[in-house]
Amino acid sequence: MKNKELKILLSAPRGFCAGVERAIEIVEKSIEKYGAPVYVRHEIVHNKFVVDDLRNKGAIFVEELEEIKDKSRPVIFSAHGVPKKIPEDAKNYKMTYVDATCPLVSKVHREAENLYKAGYHLILIGHQNHPEVIGTMGQLPKGSIDLIQNEDEAKQYNFEKDKKIAFVTQTTLSVDDTKDIIQVLKKRHPEIRGPSKKDICYATTNRQMAVKNIAKKCDLFFVIGSRNSSNSVRLVEVAKKSGCENSLLIHSQSEIPYDLIEKSNIIGISSGASAPEILVDNFINELKHRFIVSIDEVEIIKENVVFKVPKKLN
Repeated sequence: MKNKELKILLSAPRGFCAGVERAIEIVEKSIEKYGAPVYVRHEIVHNKFVVDDLRNKGAIFVEELEEIKDKSRPVIFSAHGVPKKIPEDAKNYKMTYVDATCPLVSKVHREAENLYKAGYHLILIGHQNHPEVIGTMGQLPKGSIDLIQNEDEAKQYNFEKDKKIAFVTQTTLSVDDTKDIIQVLKKRHPEIRGPSKKDICYATTNRQMAVKNIAKKCDLFFVIGSRNSSNSVRLVEVAKKSGCENSLLIHSQSEIPYDLIEKSNIIGISSGASAPEILVDNFINELKHRFIVSIDEVEIIKENVVFKVPKKLN
């Protein structure tokens, strides 16, 4: 018997960004062009549903090129970007490769390289072991770029006297995530050079603004996304900071917390940049089995960014 009314505020924009859409399309078009299997180095995007779907279509996911037994098959590099060494290794193996690095990540790579060539020592603000961070640090020779993850590390960072210093940031961190760290760095080293344009990706910014916009009105907030998706985890933090303490990540192993939903009148829903819309639809359909649901989609900005796939796949 449905008797509880539940209002859903659906955050928009949410879900797939242009870089993720392009990466998935690259895998699908590669399978069309080269036949199955094609190999993908690292999860193409951080979402189990997407990875499983592509696996069913003929993609084989590996962490390193060495794992690929049949080197005559093409390999695709994930949207997060790869260290410089990886395309070089692929060439040495005489492998066909397709680079699905998000163009916004590639932009940071080029920026880091240009700053390095201009004589700067680099700082990357980001999360250790995230594939994007590994890829960006791998654009430059060892020792010429340092990672700073938080304010404490910024406070303790040892600035070498006679070096010109510049910083770049991981794209999936928001302006809020990086501003305190940047403040510390600028205070300690006023000559530090920042990126020419903001490196934060438009999709990260838009999704976080959309969540901020509705979180304070919600009793409970859900972000649909994977546990290893940096931007999904951030969205949960943003919802909490913006006034909805009860904010949770819903991932592939999650049980829906009906007990908490029972006590709520308004719930917010968003999804990370690598989460397909079908997961949001499935989640809402589950709620409709138990509650009388009304949905209000709250859009703060229209996104019309499209990134083209590499010419060789057309």
